[in-house]
Amino acid sequence: MTDFSQPPVAARRPHSFTHHGITVTDDYAWLRDPGYPEVTDKAVLDHLAAENAYFDAAMAPHKGLTDTLFAEMKGRIKEDDQSVPQKDGDYIYWRAFETGAQYRKWYRKPVAGGPDQLILDETALADGHDYFRLGAMSVSPDGRLLAYAIDTNGSERFEARIKDLFTGDILPEVIPDTLSSLVWTSDSKGLIYGIANENWRTDNARLHWLGQGVESDVEIFHEDDEGFRVSVGLTSSEKYIVISTGDHVTTEAWLVPANDPTATPILVAPRQPGREYDVDEHDGTLYIRTNDAHPNFRLVKATLDAPDQWSEVIAPDDHFYLTDFTLFQRFYVTEGRQDGLDQIELRDYATHSPKRIPFPEASYSAGLDDNPEYDVTTLRIGYESMVTPDTIYDYHLDDGRLEVLKVQEIPSGYDASRYETQRLMIAARDGTQIPVSIVYPAGLPRDGSAPLHLYGYGAYGMAMDPGFSTGRLSLLDRGVVFALAHIRGGDDLGQQWYLDGKLDKRVNTFTDFVDVAKGLIELGYTSAGRIGISGGSAGGELMGAVVNSDPDLWGAVVAHVPFVDVLNTMLDETLPLTPGEWPEWGNPIEDKAAFENILSYDPYSNVKAQTYPPMMVTAGLNDPRVTYWEPAKWVAKLRATKTDRNLLLFKTNMGAGHGGKSGRFESLHETAEEFAFMLWQLGVAG
Repeated sequence: MTDFSQPPVAARRPHSFTHHGITVTDDYAWLRDPGYPEVTDKAVLDHLAAENAYFDAAMAPHKGLTDTLFAEMKGRIKEDDQSVPQKDGDYIYWRAFETGAQYRKWYRKPVAGGPDQLILDETALADGHDYFRLGAMSVSPDGRLLAYAIDTNGSERFEARIKDLFTGDILPEVIPDTLSSLVWTSDSKGLIYGIANENWRTDNARLHWLGQGVESDVEIFHEDDEGFRVSVGLTSSEKYIVISTGDHVTTEAWLVPANDPTATPILVAPRQPGREYDVDEHDGTLYIRTNDAHPNFRLVKATLDAPDQWSEVIAPDDHFYLTDFTLFQRFYVTEGRQDGLDQIELRDYATHSPKRIPFPEASYSAGLDDNPEYDVTTLRIGYESMVTPDTIYDYHLDDGRLEVLKVQEIPSGYDASRYETQRLMIAARDGTQIPVSIVYPAGLPRDGSAPLHLYGYGAYGMAMDPGFSTGRLSLLDRGVVFALAHIRGGDDLGQQWYLDGKLDKRVNTFTDFVDVAKGLIELGYTSAGRIGISGGSAGGELMGAVVNSDPDLWGAVVAHVPFVDVLNTMLDETLPLTPGEWPEWGNPIEDKAAFENILSYDPYSNVKAQTYPPMMVTAGLNDPRVTYWEPAKWVAKLRATKTDRNLLLFKTNMGAGHGGKSGRFESLHETAEEFAFMLWQLGVAG
């Protein structure tokens, strides 16, 4: 039997710093390679290798369970699957997996008839690489050229290339370090894009003319604020290129004619701290979604001649959160959430009166799917719930009919009647009602005996949709309850829900999660110590906070690429994301109160001598979002400080980034590994 009592021990090298008169120790600071993003320090690499070896040794006796879970999950995936074809101009486009393939192939065929054409082969592009990810891709207006970007190491520094779809040739120009969409000019001769600067921040929009050297590309927009990021896009009519810049709380947009990309950009409205907006155009009228009058946003309109003079179209609402809008030639669509549930509404330009599309279940996820054309008679819609597989509809505008085009196929079989789902409301300690989406085996006894997997995120205003998961069935079929906590910090119940979980209210996110767990125990779904929890990135920060505050609740913890060294990262403005993150977490460099607030919950700083639950932690060596040393330092400090002998595993993907391994089966294997660890630690039979 493997001896888990002797895990790798990182050296403690005394280090401290003082800021705002407060001294902080950081004895594992050495795990950050000073040459990052290149990691060559032998001591660092040796330590990560030792941790990976320990991880492999600990999981080896459970390889059978991991393999079983992987086989189950793979058996639920239709290997030769393809998307529903969609018309865009003169062609119909779709993408498909072949049996056994890790990556997709992208196809099209002429609407007028003709053979299928393979326009992009991800499998061929990924050949020879341990990691592959396709980023932005865009077909030129004349249908001849395909611009696409690829990442082959997980660093998210994409390389853009251009393919002639008529000849199959790859054009000679290569654009390195792109970090944006790829937007064509109207004449198909120019490409708008943004590159990452040395700090991995997109502070520009550039114009590339086909046939010219990339070194002669023209910068048409530059952002001077290091906290802002620049993105590019097209209006629905494709008449204007939209250049947007902003951070987490403030935005500003400029318009450039798509047929004259070197024209002076039109400023929609100057940035105002705390005001966000996004813009689209229809017949010379600008439509703008903004939070200037209410956290839940409203829709306004303006003229191109006076783009900053806004008149209200849709008033804000305390219960309806306007999340998006899409303009079409004869109507437009608004998307949002009514008391946390997705809604899609069609509106005409004359009266703006809404027509809501009804959905059958009490808890679900729904939204517009692929709708590339401006003049349409049907809308492509996606729908799923925790018990309903992903379903693609066409909504017919003339009679309001929902036509099923595709239901996610599960080759090994699926019987929805075997599972039950509910939307619960559980009171947090301050009285706030927290929504919880839950799914469990039908007939589950409410006697507290069942193991439960609780998932959370709670940051950046990102809602967690109650969607379908084929992988999750491997837990449910073993009697595990799955619950999704819609905690503050996300925008599940509107923008105020997000505001109530950030900055000086950040702790609400952590206490909401703990209180949801306690509420589920009170309702008989599980009991203390029978709860496995997981979260990634900012959700990994959540994991770090709640194991510090309430370790006895959890029977197993999985923290993926966890953002656990919050204070040190927010103090380092040279890191890629830091300046842009200050509106989310606070700026501890300048603000003592922000420093003290972050220090009060920072998972790494608050590791203490106590019993911790069994934990599995992951990292990506090339991760530019949560750098590898954050989880490495956290695990090292936990090993040196905690008082228990519970298992603590740490795995670093040496050739991947924030999202872990690429490829649909490689990533599936990592999920199987996570579930095997959780089932093992919760004592659930494999």
